[in-house]
Parts: sequence; structure tokens; C-alpha cells
Amino acid sequence: MLAKNFPTLRRKLLRWYDRHRRDLPWRRSRDPYAIWISEVMLQQTQVQTVLPYYEKFLAAFPTAAALDRAPLEKVLRAWSGLGYYRRAENLKKAARQIMREHDGALPRDYLSLRKLAGVGDYTAGAVLSIAFDQQFPAVDGNVRRVLSRLGSINSEKRLKELAANLVPARRAGDFNQALMELGAALCAPKDPLCNQCPLSTECAAHAAPSRYRRSQKNRARKSADVIWPLAVIRQSGKILLRRRALHGLMARLWELPGRELSDRTKPNLALRQDLEELSLAPPRQRLIGEIRHSITYRRIRAPIYLCEFLDGAAIKLPSKQWRWIDPRAIKRQAISSMTAKAVAALLDHEKSSL
Repeated sequence: MLAKNFPTLRRKLLRWYDRHRRDLPWRRSRDPYAIWISEVMLQQTQVQTVLPYYEKFLAAFPTAAALDRAPLEKVLRAWSGLGYYRRAENLKKAARQIMREHDGALPRDYLSLRKLAGVGDYTAGAVLSIAFDQQFPAVDGNVRRVLSRLGSINSEKRLKELAANLVPARRAGDFNQALMELGAALCAPKDPLCNQCPLSTECAAHAAPSRYRRSQKNRARKSADVIWPLAVIRQSGKILLRRRALHGLMARLWELPGRELSDRTKPNLALRQDLEELSLAPPRQRLIGEIRHSITYRRIRAPIYLCEFLDGAAIKLPSKQWRWIDPRAIKRQAISSMTAKAVAALLDHEKSSL
């Protein structure tokens, strides 16, 4: 049985990890706050995407106290481009909890950690094991894939039991990171590199690959092709941004006006409908380019339309949810990644038109 091999599995995996682990900035820190920030950033986000953000975020908000004091707008601006923006809002809420309820220090016990905003089983287990070397499992997508293959497990309950029993009392954090690293580097969703895996001789899926493949169910949500037209409303060199709602997709972020088309409405007509809140008739819309973008399951094709107003035209903004900004200063705003791409396309179009 697999349980009889636990000491061997742990030894082999930790030896492999010591030799092959990537040199990542959060692995050089023992600061629980910094480790917590990294684990939240890494949720549903690839390491290469996180790397440019991690140290900049810590430089801007080096402690829970700094994060608590910072305006949410500044936190969202630092997060802009990482996606899943609810994570940034929850970090801000959790920082307030840490300051008010835990004297500014990340709690060391599971129940208190789980009560922080946005902290689930995985994040709690990762922080407790990595920052405090406590014997808790940390089951992310990579770990789930490794363990399901290792023990030929389809049941979530059995998988969690295996994870809890397998993590050692010593080097718990290293062991959890080793499982994550194995899933990321070798035990890929497709075409795993079993010949390089330190656990291949103990792995049920490696012993019977055809039976394992038949037992797996594809639970991934099917992607959808989406048209999402965007309007660049420009006057006197500035462009108009609209702030998204407080909840839902890309909550609170600033964006170019536009929306996902849910019917056969023509893009330029949809934009006219979207801009009715401004109580003005936009001039002729000129298609200046198109970008491709992905959000969750959506594969977006976004045509970009330029609406140019004369300098003297009076445009009354209906609320504080609209704002004029200089497109060259777009990175100073808490914007969606799609808007950043669209503004870059606008600037490229202007350069090519000179």
C-alpha cells in the first residue's frame, strides 16, 4: 500500500527538491507576511506572471500595517495586470483584521488564519507550513494532480486525507513546495515527464497509464469566444475611463467603455447604447485596431473604436465613476489588463499615423 512507502516518498521528493527547486524570491524569505502575499498572488496565476509584481508590491506595502493604511485604489493599481482582483480587495480587508485582532502579526493557528478575508484551506496550509513549519497540507492544482496520479485517487475526500497524512512533521513547508514544484515542472496535465520524476516507481498512474487516463474526468469549463468592443472617447488629448461596479468581474477597476456582447448586436451599435449615460451623441466611430485577451473562460476579441470630440465640446460626466486621463499616464490608474492593451494599441496606432 502507498502508506507503507511514505518515508521513501518524502525522502525522494525532498532530495529532488533540494537539487532542482527554482530560486524564487518568496523562497528566500521567512517573513510570514511576505509568504502570505506570495501565496495569494500565486492563486490561479503562473509564477512567471507573479514575478514582476511580487517585490514591487512588497516595496509599496512592506507590512500589514502599510497595507492597512493604503487606499484601496493604490492597492488595486499595484495589482493591476494580475487578474482576479478580488484577491487584492481581500488582502486589504485581511490586513485590517490583522491590525485590529492580531496586533499586526499574521496568526500562527489554523482557525484564526482561516478567518482572514480570502484565506481558504490552501492558503492557510501553505502559510502555516512554509512560514511556521507546521504540519499542514497545502493542496493547490499542481498538488492535486500529483497526488491523484500517485495514489490513483478520484475522490476529493481521499485526496485530502492522503495530503494530510503524507506531509512530514519536519520540513513541512519544503515538502509542500516540493509537491507544487513537481506538478509544475514534471507532472504536467499533458505529457508528464515521468522518466525524470523521483516518484515514478511509486506512482500508480505511471504503472498503469491507460487505466488512469480512462478514470479521469475533464472538469474544465469550456472556453467561449467573445466579442467585446471598446470605445476610446478622446478630447484634448485625454481619454475617458469608466469605473466598473463594486462587485463582479474586474470589480472597481477603471476601463474603456464597452461590454461583452451577448447577442448579435453590432459592436458600434452596442457602444452607442453603452454611452447613453453620457447624454451625448458620439461622433462617427473609427475602427483603429483590435486586441485579443482572455478573462477566466472567455477568449475575447476586442475591436477598438476611436470617438474624437472637438476641444470645445461640452461633455458633462454623469458621476465620479467617469474620469478623463492622459493615455500616457495610464499605468498610474487601477485599470484592467484589457484596457492597458487597448490603450497601448491606441498609442501604437497614433505613432504609425504620424
